[in-house]
Amino acid sequence: MRQYQRTLTLNTNGQGLIEFTKETADIVAASRIVTGLAHVFCRHTSASLLIQENADPDVRRDLVAFFKRLVPDGDPLFIHRSEGPDDMPAHVKAAPTETALAIPVGGGRLMLGTWQGIYLFEHRTRPHRRSVVVHVVGE
Repeated sequence: MRQYQRTLTLNTNGQGLIEFTKETADIVAASRIVTGLAHVFCRHTSASLLIQENADPDVRRDLVAFFKRLVPDGDPLFIHRSEGPDDMPAHVKAAPTETALAIPVGGGRLMLGTWQGIYLFEHRTRPHRRSVVVHVVGE
């Protein structure tokens, strides 16, 4: 079995979904692994990862709107506000989503469905630089 690993830096513009499917696919191609697994890991607690539809941008907009309604910034319920009123809500939004994804690799490519894309879900209101590790294992 072989392994290959790279870290991506993704710049965000505040709350929203940033697609990085192509960058992940490029890492899988560079790994020269034909059959295996791509493990994608977000190194943050106020951002998360999603596999979501990549055809209609309204899906991304609606997801952001839903999470804003579900966990509003500045909610007086929260005590933790070390980095502002969006701090604890960002952690809560990250909790039901994922910090890691496992995607099968076949034929040297990610085995995503036709309309699936890989996204970083930024939960903070300010821009951030996020680090995502892509680790590919297989033959």
